[in-house]
Amino acid sequence: MTSPYDHPSDAPAPRTRRGLSRRAFGTATAATALAATATATAGSAGSAAHAAEPAERPFRALRGRHSRRPNILFILGDDLGWADLSCYGSPHIRTPHLDRLARQGVRFTQAYSGSATCSPTRFSLYTGRYPGRTRGGLAEPIADRTAGLDPAHPTLASLLRRAGYRTALIGKWHCGYLPDFSPLKSGWEEFFGNFGGALEYYSKLGLGGEYDLYEGDAAYKDLRYYTRVLTERAAAYVQRRHDRPWLLNLNYTTPHWPWIADGDTEASAEIVRRIKAGDRGALWHQDGGSVEKYTEMVEDLDRSIGRVLDALRRSGQEEDTLVLFASDNGGERFSYNWPLSGAKGSLQEGGIRVPTVLRWPARIGGRQVSGAPVFSPDWTATLLEVAGARPQPSHPLDGTSLAGHLLRGEDAPERPLFWRVRGERALRRGDWKYHRGKDGRDRLFHLASDQREQADRSAAEPALLAELRAHWERVDATLLPYPPGR
Repeated sequence: MTSPYDHPSDAPAPRTRRGLSRRAFGTATAATALAATATATAGSAGSAAHAAEPAERPFRALRGRHSRRPNILFILGDDLGWADLSCYGSPHIRTPHLDRLARQGVRFTQAYSGSATCSPTRFSLYTGRYPGRTRGGLAEPIADRTAGLDPAHPTLASLLRRAGYRTALIGKWHCGYLPDFSPLKSGWEEFFGNFGGALEYYSKLGLGGEYDLYEGDAAYKDLRYYTRVLTERAAAYVQRRHDRPWLLNLNYTTPHWPWIADGDTEASAEIVRRIKAGDRGALWHQDGGSVEKYTEMVEDLDRSIGRVLDALRRSGQEEDTLVLFASDNGGERFSYNWPLSGAKGSLQEGGIRVPTVLRWPARIGGRQVSGAPVFSPDWTATLLEVAGARPQPSHPLDGTSLAGHLLRGEDAPERPLFWRVRGERALRRGDWKYHRGKDGRDRLFHLASDQREQADRSAAEPALLAELRAHWERVDATLLPYPPGR
């Protein structure tokens, strides 16, 4: 029987059964893997790296384990595309550490970000709600100092902290600037990282030319390559002797532009020169980068995550730590998104479907693949449940907990997934997706047979189109409107 990793471009799972658990997942996963094998495309050439993996087998049941609340390590890549990992089909990028993480846990083939750009997705993850519930979430993404995550709003960190967790955020925050906004104001006890949406990897200069590396709310000078600095900090945190379970949000900026890899000091110096000369577009690096440079950055991200995971293993906490890896949105210029259409900024699949891997050795068996549609707010609800924390009734979650699906063999929750960005809308229900692009035209796609979104079924299914559009509009009516002119 073929391993699900031999053909990573998985089709959506059959509607009949999407249960996933330590006890009752073998049959469903084998069916999903066979469906994926039958529909894999030529874009899965990178799967050759997995040819030596063992064939599919029944998944082990993890019985009799203790019920200790897990540590939580949530690792977020920045602008990493759907198929930029070799376990998702990249033909040229090798990611052995993330591939191993996937083999040790669950790889999600229908996972989505909460929005199509950086800060709205982070809002959806930190709050468990649609970005449009909060004023800061209306910025797509945050680009000035007037918007941010309201410190009074409950967050994953504040709710876990109230439940007895230690909390830390290392890396990119991008949910507002000092003095009004900060991770330390929103539930994280420790913060080391950058506030803005991008920075030059060596100088730490941000989009406005400001220095943007902080420890807590104070500037911290370290001019080494940023991915390396974050990795050292994260490895030290997971090896620390904690008196309570902990949450670590590890938010890399890799592989976000500028296209600077470790050792590219000359390219770094040129971008710094342009920033200091007043070139506000220097960090966008429109005149630089390449597929080869992007590959170098993603492979370095993989090695860096491997170092953090190795530190976790050596600390003796691996068994009791839930590790979740995802990207904040779809890929950018040099990303590999095949067979999806669209990219970062779009509500087409390539802009919001992201690689997502979960591992929890104490509770969840390895070598599992889930085709359940999930998105960022679901992880907030899931992590709160497994940690024994409760959301505040005054701020109800829009995400749905996957704990029953992951731990008790229940079917995955079936409910519509909603997205809204300025000028664009989308709603997925089951295998159907309603999408209105910036051209104002409504389209309907059947993702199980057309994940590339090329066969518009709106004329053939007008009643279904109207039903999904009406549902989208009902949700939209409960959100804050966009400010005019922004």
